[in-house]
Amino acid sequence: MLPPDNDHPESARADRSQVVSGYMRRWRAISLQVAVVLAIVLATCWYSGILNPAVMINGLPALGQLFMESMPPDFSRAPHWVMPLVDTLAMSIAGTAIAVLFSVPLGFLAARNTSPHPVIFYLARTLLNGLRAIPELIMGIIFVAAVGFGILPGVLALGLHSIGMVGKFFAESIEHVDNAPVEATRAAGCSPLQVMVHGILPQVLPKFADVSIYRWEYNFRASTVMGMVGAGGIGFELMSSLRIMDYAQVMAILLVILAMVTIVDSISGLLRKRFK
Repeated sequence: MLPPDNDHPESARADRSQVVSGYMRRWRAISLQVAVVLAIVLATCWYSGILNPAVMINGLPALGQLFMESMPPDFSRAPHWVMPLVDTLAMSIAGTAIAVLFSVPLGFLAARNTSPHPVIFYLARTLLNGLRAIPELIMGIIFVAAVGFGILPGVLALGLHSIGMVGKFFAESIEHVDNAPVEATRAAGCSPLQVMVHGILPQVLPKFADVSIYRWEYNFRASTVMGMVGAGGIGFELMSSLRIMDYAQVMAILLVILAMVTIVDSISGLLRKRFK
């Protein structure tokens, strides 16, 4: 252990001064960034009218009237909602399966450390960005016009949009793998495919499963919206009740959807524990 430097007190004071000044510069920079973010948030809230209490207060009577008209919930047509719920569940599972199936190879192509060429990397990233940029609702309208009504356009819309999101998460997971197992497989003479299978995939497989399960939760909720554009499912029943302003039945359908979302969330929680 070195003795304290008592011979150069001015040098020690200068070092401490530099440390303090550097800390203050970082603190001022962080404070400025936080202030800019807060200013942007406040400006958008003001622009959207959420900071205008008069608008919010004027809307309360209408909300109260809608709530009164929706009580008590009307479950008289509940037996007719069983198959639409099955359609919604099937739509979410099939759409998620399509997304995962195509996102695995696209994830490897869109990751910097596994893409075979920069051109392929940028093409894969552009494809994922394009699929992610188009909302699934717009895709649903397009596929309903292309293949007709039913759950098929909903499956295609959810699947394609999910590829953009799931593929991006997969690519980022691949880029953050530990490089030691990868180098070990390469030193053992493995081919690039074997390196991916034995050096990368075991590290990212739990993250892949976690992202896939979360996406299934999202797709189930999104599939209820897909039914509103003619893609079948419980959303179609919800839209039909809204068109005839049967708010009691709308409330009943919303409660059923809430119960199904809770069940799906519980199942996904069990699956996440299983894949940890």
